[in-house]
Parts: sequence; structure tokens; C-alpha cells
Amino acid sequence: MPISALPEQIADWLVHFPQSGVLAFNESGSHVVEKPNCQAYVVLMGSGLAPEHVAQTMRQVWTMGMETVAFMPFAVDNVWTLVIGTSAHSYDLTQWLKVQDWSIDAAHVAELPRLQEPGLILMDMDSTAIQIECIDEIARLAGVGEQVAAVTAAAMQGKLEFSESLRNRVALLKDAPVSILDQVAANIPLMPGLTDLVSTAKAAGWKVAIASGGFTHFAGVLQRDLGLDHIESNVLGIEGDHLTGKVIGRIVDSQVKKETLAELTARYQVAASQTVAIGDGANDLPMLKSAALGVAIHAKPIVREQAQVAIRHMNLEAIVCLLKAGDIIAGV
Repeated sequence: MPISALPEQIADWLVHFPQSGVLAFNESGSHVVEKPNCQAYVVLMGSGLAPEHVAQTMRQVWTMGMETVAFMPFAVDNVWTLVIGTSAHSYDLTQWLKVQDWSIDAAHVAELPRLQEPGLILMDMDSTAIQIECIDEIARLAGVGEQVAAVTAAAMQGKLEFSESLRNRVALLKDAPVSILDQVAANIPLMPGLTDLVSTAKAAGWKVAIASGGFTHFAGVLQRDLGLDHIESNVLGIEGDHLTGKVIGRIVDSQVKKETLAELTARYQVAASQTVAIGDGANDLPMLKSAALGVAIHAKPIVREQAQVAIRHMNLEAIVCLLKAGDIIAGV
């Protein structure tokens, strides 16, 4: 059966898959494969996933001279995911997927961690685990919002060295009342999918942590509310009921984030192949590149280009889809 003959709804494809859960497609049709020989995988996911996305991807893979197999699709809530095994891993295919004007997300990876084996998720906080940059919110309430936001944007795009830019931004907060921190902490908008990601991972025995260039005042709220295993973040200087305009102790920059991933992997005795890092800014790139699965979410252009996986449309539920895809692959 060629792809064009399959039903229009991905959910209706299930009846066409054999008990093995795998079909090998080629340009003329499909046949059953007992045990596919895959060197890499394409993951297509989204509530709008349609056969046309699968067909376009298959044709592109064939054009690149690779063979394909399709794994049985599955749903996480209302989000459908389909994994295509390929006979090689291709940088060109990765880049092709990143520039498609689709309403779904796609990734091409050599391997995927499994949800059903112990693992570690380490994520950035601002604009990753939560929808705001906390320092920008503090600055806005302190009356220096525009100055600080401009520096934050440049730092996240990799145009400024992070540690120095953070010191400069925090200096602008000197003498701001500490009560501002509590105002921001009381209204932190979580990134959609965060709660489900953490609960799903924890239920499967994973460790979940934050490594943030933001501040412990806010990361601590997430740790308390979500039961996070560890937080690594910056400490704002306080004297009396005002901010000093200084950061206390070492600054959590890109190198510290990378080191935190290694330290927690060793502490929790997690296999390197079971590590996931998530971020959006240039200071997250070393961490993303060190993890088995590095995911850029709603990221700056430089991060989307360099990250292994770039999520543009979905939120943190995409990580659950990717981990469950790992289970699907390993189960065949």
C-alpha cells in the first residue's frame, strides 16, 4: 500500500500496521518488516499531523538515497506522533526539517532516550520552564524595564557575554524593594506542558532539575511546587528590604550549566544516553550539545540552528512525545 492510499487521519492508520508495529515504505508501496535496520529516526509530532507531512518527509528521505520504515503512530493527549526510521543519519535532512513551513514539529536524531528507563531532564528556567524572563519583570516593576530587556535580548541571542551582561542588568536593580521579587514570584506563568512533563518523568523514575541564569528566588518556587530534584541558579544580593544590585557567588553561565548536567548525571547514576537538556538561549547551547537529547524550545535563531532538536510550535509536551518515541523504537 503506498502512503497515498492510507486514510486521511493518522489515527486511522493504526489498523494498517501489523503486530510488529512497523511498515517499510518505498516509492511504490509498503511491506512488513520484522526488525528494521535503522541508523537514525525522524519524529513528526503535533495535533495537526497529517499524512501529507509523512509523505513529504518520506520523499525527501528517498531523494537523499536513504531507506525508510514507519513505526506505529501514537498519541499523547491530542498530539499525534509518528516515527520514521532511516538507514542513515543526515545533517542535510536535519536542516531540511528545521525550515519546513509546517504547523507541526519535526526532528531527526541518531537515537532517543527511553522514558521507561531512568533518566535526567535538565532545563533552563526563563522562557523555557516558564514563559517570562524574571529579571525583565523585576526591572519593569523597578522602573528600568526597557534598559534591562534590551540587554537580556542581546545576551540570549549570543551577542553579549552572559555573566557580564547579568552583572550589568542586576546593577540597574540597586535599591529596588525586595517586595518586587515576591510580586513576580506570585505570578509566574508556567510554560504549557511543564506540569505534565515533570509528573510524567517523575512517575517513570526520572530526575528533573533546573539550571538557570535566573534567580533562586523563583527557581525555588518551581522546586517547591513541582517537586524538582535540584535547582542551580543565581542569588540576588539583599540588604534589609532592598536589593544591593549585585549577584552573590558564582554566576550560572553556559559553562556552569554544562557542568551541572555532568554533575547530576554522575550523582544520580544516569546513563549518558538517558540525558535530556532543554533551553532557549545562547547560554544553553553547551548544555544542549552535551546531552543525549538537546532540545531548543521557542528558541533564538542561533539556538534553533545549532540545537539537535528545535521545537517551534509545540510546548514542553513535545519532550514527552520524544521520550515515548524512544520507547516505541526500543520496543520493536
